[in-house]
Amino acid sequence: MGLIDRMLRVIRANINHLIGEAEDPEKILEQTILDMQEDLVELRQAVAGAIATKKRTERDLSNAQSNADSWYNRAQLALQKGDENLAREALTRRKSYQETASAMKGQLESQNTIIDRLKQDLRTLESKIAEAKTKKDMYIARARSAQASQKVNEMMGRFNPSGSLSAFERMEEKVLQLEAQSEAIAQLGTDDLEKKFAALEGGSEVDRELEAMKANMLNGNNAAQLPSSQSSAHKNAQM
Repeated sequence: MGLIDRMLRVIRANINHLIGEAEDPEKILEQTILDMQEDLVELRQAVAGAIATKKRTERDLSNAQSNADSWYNRAQLALQKGDENLAREALTRRKSYQETASAMKGQLESQNTIIDRLKQDLRTLESKIAEAKTKKDMYIARARSAQASQKVNEMMGRFNPSGSLSAFERMEEKVLQLEAQSEAIAQLGTDDLEKKFAALEGGSEVDRELEAMKANMLNGNNAAQLPSSQSSAHKNAQM
């Protein structure tokens, strides 16, 4: 389990680094699974290589045992022919092959142990990848939900009800002010018009009185009748 633990630590470190860089959670999950699958490919290749090495060792062991048996038979043949020295040489060669076969057996035991461990690691990693794929969609959905909630919270944080209401109040005050200005301008226009007509009306009365005085003078009436307002004032003085 040492290899798997190291691989998972590396993957977790990469995830933490990506999170620290504020990367997209979906990309993090997708990249994590891709990394795990790449590790799975490498682990499968390691298992295949270990099995291939084991097969070569088995072939070498078989050849060493076969050669040892062959030299034993030759030693017997030489001894049967009365050639003890040749039989001794054959047994010496046989011993060399026996030692090689013994070493090969030790290698096979070690290789079997390595292969068993690699296969266990392979099954563990396959299980982890299957689990990651199963949880990926759930984590992505949760990440999307969290992002959506964050955006809503940010929008609500930027929204200021009191500020919006104050803006409406300012606009209402502005409209009322504009309406008041419009009414004042209209009132001023009306007053000016009335003053103009009053001036015209007053001028006409003076003109009529002047014409009346001229007419009286032409008629030789020195005691021209005073205007009604002057007559009333004279009468009041006599009384």
